[in-house]
Amino acid sequence: MPSESFDGQALKGRTGLRRILNATSYSLDGLKAAFLGEAAFRQLALLNLLLIPAAFLLDVTRAERAIMIAAVFLVLIVELLNSAIEAAIDRISFELHPLSKRAKDMGSAAQFMALTLVALVWACILL
Repeated sequence: MPSESFDGQALKGRTGLRRILNATSYSLDGLKAAFLGEAAFRQLALLNLLLIPAAFLLDVTRAERAIMIAAVFLVLIVELLNSAIEAAIDRISFELHPLSKRAKDMGSAAQFMALTLVALVWACILL
């Protein structure tokens, strides 16, 4: 198929409000899949359920509170991306391959960095 006759927009589906509703539905499906299928996501959701209310109970400025909450939210976002990478790699093949290992290890490293960020942000603000 020549590139000039390819209509990528045709693959996008709906537009306007229907597109927003569809995107919201897909996002909720992704959150549900992560929560039901990923133990790490459930653990991190529990961490958020503990740390976000704690941020409101601590004697910190609004800006500090926002940064503390953003840091713990980032951990969930990174876990969603890490899980997506793992699912895509597993979809391709369960065969051990150096590039598959590299992709999964990098996703894990991103999660480690996000968790380190939480520890550093909370420590800098509270200590």
